[in-house]
Amino acid sequence: MADKVVDSIPADWPAPQNIRAFTTTRKNGFSSGSYASLNLAQHVGDDAVTVARNRDWLSEHFQLPTPPLWLTQTHSNNIITADAYQNTALPPEADAAWTATPGLVCAVLTADCLPVFFAGRQGDRVAVAHAGWRGALNGVISESFAALNIPPEECLVWLGPAIGAAAFEVGPEVYQAFTRKSADNFSAFTRKDEQHWLCDIYQLARIELQQLGIESIYGGGLCTCSDEAHFYSFRRDGARSGRMASLIWLDV
Repeated sequence: MADKVVDSIPADWPAPQNIRAFTTTRKNGFSSGSYASLNLAQHVGDDAVTVARNRDWLSEHFQLPTPPLWLTQTHSNNIITADAYQNTALPPEADAAWTATPGLVCAVLTADCLPVFFAGRQGDRVAVAHAGWRGALNGVISESFAALNIPPEECLVWLGPAIGAAAFEVGPEVYQAFTRKSADNFSAFTRKDEQHWLCDIYQLARIELQQLGIESIYGGGLCTCSDEAHFYSFRRDGARSGRMASLIWLDV
């Protein structure tokens, strides 16, 4: 990604043409300092007016059919139907959203956590989930797939930009939690020393999706932590990191 003006990472998957899905980069916004420049999160200490300006630019630049349904994310397994929250003043508390209604834009915010995009092969329903290690452990991926109510062979998944395995060091509590959940998860960890492992969050997602019977899984080759030019990273920058948005919708 050498292009200095790249503004999004489009989903690279064989979804029907009426499905739009991408993750923003940090380029082309109005925030400054550690938030430079397209920070889309209101909860990280950035200037609220500037974030609102960034969100307006997002809607205009990508010609969104409706403003995104922003969520209050808590690393839960809660997925909501976007249709039920179009006229609410406060963002609903959830870590995933889905819709079968054209024109409703589902969104999650990330900075190292994994955005997981779902689409039905018939082009009639979509979802996106915020799956950091806590959300993945809590089952947000499985709950998101369940909400779509489609057979696994009808489901397409794209794994958006997240922290890469070489940068994601975890302690024994994370390693033990996942390997107790499933023996298959051992393959997602590489031991670094007696108390630390490198965790492949992409592989953890693939394992769970395959356990659900989903085989059409794409993406998973980027690292938000190592690519400072294009991505925010909480692991790299700490609490004053901005957030990218991962958006999905059905064209009207």
